[in-house]
Amino acid sequence: MLRLEHLFGLVNHHLEQSDVWSSRATINGLLDMVSIFAKAEIKADLIKELDRHREKLAKIRLSPGVDTHRLDQVLDELGQATSRLYGITGQIAQELRSNEFLKNILQRNSIPGGSCAFDLPLYHYWLEQHHEDRQEELSSWLKTLDPVQDAVILILSLIRGSTRPTKELASNGFFQRSLDPQTPAQLIQVGLSKDIRLFAEISGGKHRFTIRFMEPLEVERPTQTQEDIPFSLNTCIL
Repeated sequence: MLRLEHLFGLVNHHLEQSDVWSSRATINGLLDMVSIFAKAEIKADLIKELDRHREKLAKIRLSPGVDTHRLDQVLDELGQATSRLYGITGQIAQELRSNEFLKNILQRNSIPGGSCAFDLPLYHYWLEQHHEDRQEELSSWLKTLDPVQDAVILILSLIRGSTRPTKELASNGFFQRSLDPQTPAQLIQVGLSKDIRLFAEISGGKHRFTIRFMEPLEVERPTQTQEDIPFSLNTCIL
């Protein structure tokens, strides 16, 4: 879902741009999603996750302090997202996979520089059309994936909003925390001030996760900092 969120963000950004390179970027993002849908049963996974969230949220309805009006809105959104996914006939993006124009670009994209004008003259011709024409066709292809985008955004927003961040400290750039195997974490978010010129590497499993704050180096491999690093941590459990 995080990869799909990334790709939807990419194509939505470039779709609005009028230049040829943005149209190429939109096509590449779309084809990356088509490849993902071909390798995994995303529809069943999304429906299963939506059902899990609906069951989980329905159980807290009678808990003290629950905003039942907002809860009903979220439950309704989950139900609508599920219905829209059931409305997709067959496998997600099947229509796009059978599109000869897109199929040819996908095949050539596996070759470095394989989508050059001399390799794909039809693609070159399409890119030379007016921006409005390209945008209309791109929008029609992306519209077939709207139910997926809506489901991904809804699920990830619920997961991210399930808990509040805590302030933590990584001693010598290292932090580790145990997890309850009976209550698995769906997502771990690490927040770091932009003034701190480090990045986080996160690894983990069912029982624990580890965060290392790394110093980027120009030529050599990044190394773990030896400084104590304050950061925010959101262990999302829903």
